Amino acid sequence: MHEDQVDQLSQLIDALLQCESEEQSRELLLDAKEKFSMDYLALLFEAIPKQRRMEIWPLLDEDQQHEIFVNLGHETCNWLLDHLDESAVYQLLQEINVEELLELEEVIPERFVEYAKAQLSESQIKQYETAQHYDAEQVGHWIGFDHLKVSEKLTMASVKARLKRGLPAYTDVIYTETRQGFLCGEVTINAILAAEENVKLRELIEPELVTLSATDDLIEAAEKVILSGKMALPVVNEQNKLIGRLTIASAYEIKQESQDDAAAKAGGLTEDEDLFSSVKTSAKNRGIWLGINLATAFLASWFIGIFEGTIEKVVALAVLMPVVASMGGIAGSQTLTVIVRGLALGQVTTANRSALLNKELKVGAVNGVVWASIIGLLTYMWFDDTMLSITIAIAILLNLLAASISGVIIPSILDRFNIDPALSGSVILTTVTDVVGFVTFLGLGSLLLLS
Repeated sequence: MHEDQVDQLSQLIDALLQCESEEQSRELLLDAKEKFSMDYLALLFEAIPKQRRMEIWPLLDEDQQHEIFVNLGHETCNWLLDHLDESAVYQLLQEINVEELLELEEVIPERFVEYAKAQLSESQIKQYETAQHYDAEQVGHWIGFDHLKVSEKLTMASVKARLKRGLPAYTDVIYTETRQGFLCGEVTINAILAAEENVKLRELIEPELVTLSATDDLIEAAEKVILSGKMALPVVNEQNKLIGRLTIASAYEIKQESQDDAAAKAGGLTEDEDLFSSVKTSAKNRGIWLGINLATAFLASWFIGIFEGTIEKVVALAVLMPVVASMGGIAGSQTLTVIVRGLALGQVTTANRSALLNKELKVGAVNGVVWASIIGLLTYMWFDDTMLSITIAIAILLNLLAASISGVIIPSILDRFNIDPALSGSVILTTVTDVVGFVTFLGLGSLLLLS
């Protein structure tokens, strides 16, 4: 998404959330249909707080609803299904195509998948069954079927007549096959247009043909398309028969999704987490990562604590300081990941920032109470000191709340000053959580342990 489009999307979200009438909202959505592709409008829908989404949904026309639905993240898609009548869901699935169904079948309930399959034509069912022969990690599962293939024996007159009926997007070649249906080459559209009508197609076939095997790894296949310099690469099965193609647009989309997934996992999140997912869901997703981080933090503290028998109670605070700092750091990075991604997509605006902050504070409070209790109990079992356990529990809770606030505010401030929050946010956030954690923990220790 280009920077000006991100700005326009942010402005649209602000305007939509501040509308005072349905008519104003409907006009904005009609205008948005002209300015944005449907995947951008899906980002718009995901950026609306949940309590407002079902006010917006009925204002969309049927085409918008369908396209937004098939472009939503998995969590948001499920949320929408839970809030629509079944008849409305069936309406959304009536015009579904094979590629959309392959995306949705991993998300939507089986009864909806079966209904969607029943809406496919006979040729589409064959395409769907072809894709099902391959795993989701293989390129054969995600191929596009909108390619042109013709017999190598045709003349230019016949081929040109076929071209007049229109070309699929991202088509710069047509594929040729033998009488038995085996892929034998490709011919560029430019070569066909320049050729005399009595020339045989086989005379123009390119001698070298780069193909993808349907069993190739999806990510590697996408990279191969990007590096090929072509608009698409053909995908063949084990018998060298053409079954589809992977376009440059799909390849970049696959690569971006892979990078987003890796970035999300680095923060202990899931790629498809809704910007306004429930506190329970967000707390659960992030709580697991906090637990992993807790194990490494206590390991570091254990090495320091080898010498705890020779030191006084105050030094026990130093033994536990890495736990406080580390828990705040990872909690803040999780919030930071969500906000930075939202900013990059234009989903985080001044109109919805307070709602996001409120949601993140609740997530911090839930995880703060849970992990403060666990850490307090472990501390008591380790040191057999009630006041020390209370001290670290309070410090953990306050630091996770501070981390949640910082994770929303810091990237927003950096973005306002045109500083990349993805590059600078984590450094500043770590500093804030360390300072808050140390000051809180040592300050409480001074009050509760030395008084």
